[in-house]
Amino acid sequence: MRAVVQRVDGAHVTVADHEVGRIEGPGLMVLLGVTHDDVDATARRLADKVYDLRIFDISRLGDRDVCVPPGSSREVSAADLGLPVLVVSQFTLYANTSKGRRPTWDAAAPGPVAEPLVETFAAALRDRGAFVATGRFGADMRVHLVNDGPVTVILES
Repeated sequence: MRAVVQRVDGAHVTVADHEVGRIEGPGLMVLLGVTHDDVDATARRLADKVYDLRIFDISRLGDRDVCVPPGSSREVSAADLGLPVLVVSQFTLYANTSKGRRPTWDAAAPGPVAEPLVETFAAALRDRGAFVATGRFGADMRVHLVNDGPVTVILES
C-alpha cells in the first residue's frame, strides 16, 4: 500500500461537478494506492502511520481553531490536533514506466481487492477519531486542494 500525504489548508473532490468529499482548514489529503498483497492489517497500519505523521508546526497554525496538546513539541501530527483527512483512491500510484513512456498498471490491485482496503483505511482513521471525507472509488474525480508548505510525503506500508 502506498500513500501520498499532503499537508493541506482545505481540500475537496468532485465527480461530474458534484462535490463528494470536503475538508476545511488544516488537515491531510491522502492519495492511496493498493497493490496485490495488501490486506486489512496493511491498511490499518498505514492509516496509523499517516495520522501520526508529525508534519504540522503548531507555530504556523496561528489563530486557527485547533487544540494543541499541553507541552507538545512544535512538530505535531494530525492525530495530536484532531485534524480531518480527505482520502482518495489512486491506482496510478503503482504505475510502472520502466519499459518506456506508456505506464502499465499491473502492480495495482483490481477494484474488488482495492476498494474494501481503501474503506478499511478510512475506517481505521475514523476509529482514531478523525473526520474522514472520501472520493468515490473508480470514478473520474477532480481533486482540489491548497497544499500547505508545500509539504508532501510518500509512505509505504
